[in-house]
Amino acid sequence: MFTFTDILVFAVGAVFLLMWLFFFLKGLKNAKLFDVLEEKEYPLKEIYFVGYEALNTVKYRYRSRKDRKLRKEISILYGEKYADYYLRVIHSQQVTMALSLIVLSFAMYGLADDILALLVVWMFAFAAYYYFGTVTGNKIMSRSEEMMGDFSEVISKLALLTNAGMIFREAWEEVAYTGDRALYLEMQASIDEMNNGYAEVDALFRFGTRCVVPEIKKFTSTVMQGITKGNSELSVMLQNQSKEVWNLRRQTIRRQGEKASSKLMIPIMIMFVGILVMILIPIFSNLGT
Repeated sequence: MFTFTDILVFAVGAVFLLMWLFFFLKGLKNAKLFDVLEEKEYPLKEIYFVGYEALNTVKYRYRSRKDRKLRKEISILYGEKYADYYLRVIHSQQVTMALSLIVLSFAMYGLADDILALLVVWMFAFAAYYYFGTVTGNKIMSRSEEMMGDFSEVISKLALLTNAGMIFREAWEEVAYTGDRALYLEMQASIDEMNNGYAEVDALFRFGTRCVVPEIKKFTSTVMQGITKGNSELSVMLQNQSKEVWNLRRQTIRRQGEKASSKLMIPIMIMFVGILVMILIPIFSNLGT
């Protein structure tokens, strides 16, 4: 016998299911928009058109403050050319995942016959919406850490080559193709810009903007000043910059080591409390006998 709560939940579930089916059938024409995405980065991309159609139906404009911030993050990762496309992809992913989980929650309620099952899946739906909206920020953070890991080595190579008499542009190109990680790829992109007509200073400025990392921005501004003063001045600047970066790297490694040791304290304390409990419980139980 169905209770009033059951009837109400199934009625709401039917509405969400009909909405999902409506967006699915209406949005099928847009399915090919997401074919170019990688499955590893964008799981279940085959149904993102559901969220895309839902956003089109409510006439979402992609102009909020969060959208502007997200567009900047996307421009760093994928370039300004593809910012609008990936902005729509991420929002479509968020809505698709959240709406699909909400629909699934009503099926879980029917199986478990418990309102708690419904609420738990709804929590997962909201968590999925939030998570997929923060992926780009996390990617930029890990990308920045990777860049800083290579930064000191790159500057050392540049300082060595310019000190040996090589002009900066040739040294930059020589170093850029010695690796395939994020920093080297951005250096290669700046070389392509120089070859396509950008002035050397402009290409370096765009390089610093794309890298985001404050230390790299400071480095590019130093290099831009050095280029205007001449190669001899630039060589000295690079040597000084190299020393600063190596000192910064040592400090960063020291901080990471301190952070790791502090994190180890938590499991150690848990183990200590567990051992205390194992020792004290038998002692107190024997006192009562």
